[in-house]
Amino acid sequence: MNKEINTISDKELVKRCIAYERKYQEMLYRKYADKMYSVAMIYSNNNEDDASDILQNGFIQVFKKIHTFKFNGSLESWIRRIIVNKAIELYRKKVRERDNIAEYKTFAETETEGILGNINADDLIKLVNSLPSKASVVLKLFAVEGYSHKEIAEKLKIKEGTSKSQLNRARHLLKEAISKQNG
Repeated sequence: MNKEINTISDKELVKRCIAYERKYQEMLYRKYADKMYSVAMIYSNNNEDDASDILQNGFIQVFKKIHTFKFNGSLESWIRRIIVNKAIELYRKKVRERDNIAEYKTFAETETEGILGNINADDLIKLVNSLPSKASVVLKLFAVEGYSHKEIAEKLKIKEGTSKSQLNRARHLLKEAISKQNG
């Protein structure tokens, strides 16, 4: 099959795929899957599971829409565009999920004054810096720099509710870390 893949034209591959000839669909997949997997890995930040999902969903779309390919450009470029669009869809879905979780998840506020009395400034800074990046940045901008949630949201290009929930998350995680450290 590999020899045949290298000798068949894209035009013939497309024609046979439109005719639902399974062998040629497999040939098209084999011809472009490795390159498209590399594209998916780039857009998924080297997350193999996400890249595999992007590749699979992308080729499903390729086979559903192959009849629309008009040879105005290369077949590879057309497939790549589909793969990139699937990567963007996955990214948007994950961002929506993260934002929704962050907005609706609230943490119970507890007294910290007794806990903070037993920790020095250097240890506290290390704990703050060990927080997840978004939570750490929001905490620093709010508590150290004195920015409002509206200002933080504008600077980080996030929703104001996300800023509030990330601050609550940072406080909660910081309290847990301090409690663990103090035994």
